[in-house]
Amino acid sequence: MTATESTQRTMPRIAEPGERVGLDELALATRNHGMPLEALRYDVTPPGLHYVLTHYDIPVVDPGTWRLEIAGAVERPLSLGLDDLRTRPTVTARVLLECAGNGRARLVPRPVSQPWLLEAVGTAEWTGTPLAPVLAEAGISPGAVDVAFTGADHGVERGVEQDYARGLPLEEALRPDALLVWAMNGAPLPPQHGAPLRLLVPGWYGMAQVKWLTRIDVLAEPFTGYQNETAYRLKVDADDPGEPVTRIRPRALLTPPGFPDFMTRERFVHAGPVPLSGRAWSGRAPVTRVEVSTDGGQSWADAELAPADRGHPFAWRSWTYEWTTRPGRCELLARATDGSGESQPVEQQWNRQGMANNLVQRVPVTVLA
Repeated sequence: MTATESTQRTMPRIAEPGERVGLDELALATRNHGMPLEALRYDVTPPGLHYVLTHYDIPVVDPGTWRLEIAGAVERPLSLGLDDLRTRPTVTARVLLECAGNGRARLVPRPVSQPWLLEAVGTAEWTGTPLAPVLAEAGISPGAVDVAFTGADHGVERGVEQDYARGLPLEEALRPDALLVWAMNGAPLPPQHGAPLRLLVPGWYGMAQVKWLTRIDVLAEPFTGYQNETAYRLKVDADDPGEPVTRIRPRALLTPPGFPDFMTRERFVHAGPVPLSGRAWSGRAPVTRVEVSTDGGQSWADAELAPADRGHPFAWRSWTYEWTTRPGRCELLARATDGSGESQPVEQQWNRQGMANNLVQRVPVTVLA
């Protein structure tokens, strides 16, 4: 294989001008599913509505015989069963998860992959035990820099056979809010959400939340697995090493008002006062502002943000806006700004993998007389 062929196999294809979503992308869209945007009304997303992305197959894992192996640059390797973990201190955290590819299908040109629109998101209450004390029990060796997390899901990606595995910097793995999770919304994890155990790293995009967890390896050198070094990179040119995808960028989504057209999903409302609402979030800093445009982005007005939930800093935050309508067609936009000063862009910021794209949402609406 030549160097050019190798690069082509490890890079996602970019759709040709006018190329429609293909059958392979439709197959991915059938296996994986987003959260219907009307479910933004729920503070906690029901498990069946929460978004799901599975890279390979959902593995068959027997909770009774399952073990978590902790090895690598540690003094005392551990092998733990589910009952071993459940005897430890238990924490429940309300945390938003968002796929790093959310919004990819709206980019032009389109990176060919899972064709997410805007629904790859959800907020759940996750129950488990803090990761840091487990790593401390194993005894982290001096000089450790990364921690690699491996799941039971196995497949081929761009010609590379692999177990799904992601690495985190040691300081992120040792955060007090990083959890080993066995329950979702008060019930055992469903198979599609990583049963019997998954990782939860609040504020990071979904690729870091390794499901069906089987191994944790403490490393004395940076993790160079496929999902860190090849996938989930912010790059424009094929030969650019790019920057790794990490924390969630700010986003606001509008709960679709009124009622929809079956095929186009265009919204219809009746003239008069129309309350608008939605959710906003960021994994980098708290959301400080949400703005709404009812004229396609020509002008903006501040929405009212609900008080921040100090007990759940990584959950989404609700917002409302009172809209007085007039008959005709219009386009609604919403954008969030977080405490770091970052706001959602109105124009796309393109990259080859369609990652961390937080372009503003646009909702066409017809106001009926």
